Amino acid sequence: MLKIRLAQFGARNRRTYRIVVIEEGKRRNGKPVENLGLFNPLVSPPQISIDRERITYWNTQGAIMSARVKKLLSQTA
Repeated sequence: MLKIRLAQFGARNRRTYRIVVIEEGKRRNGKPVENLGLFNPLVSPPQISIDRERITYWNTQGAIMSARVKKLLSQTA
């Protein structure tokens, strides 16, 4: 099963996140199927860039979004 979730990148106190499609059993930073966007909470206001067309595509293919990704989508709408 595929999930749309955040993958963590960056140094210890300088985290950024990528929104990825990944197999459910893979580790947090495992190899994703596709990168869908970026989330940087360290800048003010937080930088969010999301490819909504690809998220819609993966949802139709059966991918499930995590709660945090759903929240980010609602913030950018």
